[in-house]
Amino acid sequence: MNRELEKFIRVYLSLEQAYDTSGYLRPTLHAFKDEYVRAVKNGLESVLRSRDLSIEEYERLTDIEFENSDSLYDYLNGLYEYLFLGGEGQPVPPN
Repeated sequence: MNRELEKFIRVYLSLEQAYDTSGYLRPTLHAFKDEYVRAVKNGLESVLRSRDLSIEEYERLTDIEFENSDSLYDYLNGLYEYLFLGGEGQPVPPN
């Protein structure tokens, strides 16, 4: 995971922010410089390919617990679709 993705996750997908699905996340990300947006996209693509982000590490970054790695990667895939492929709605992490 690159530094930009780690920062994005820590700030915008933390427990306090992740459940706000009002539609601000995609425009907020894309308001940053193109280099940052590309770095977040590349970092997320890399994590989705390698599956090297553990549920424990994600919890450390966000304080959000996932039941297993499959549920984490389902969420991250949905997030990728929302942020970069024009997906309909922002996914919600587990309660």
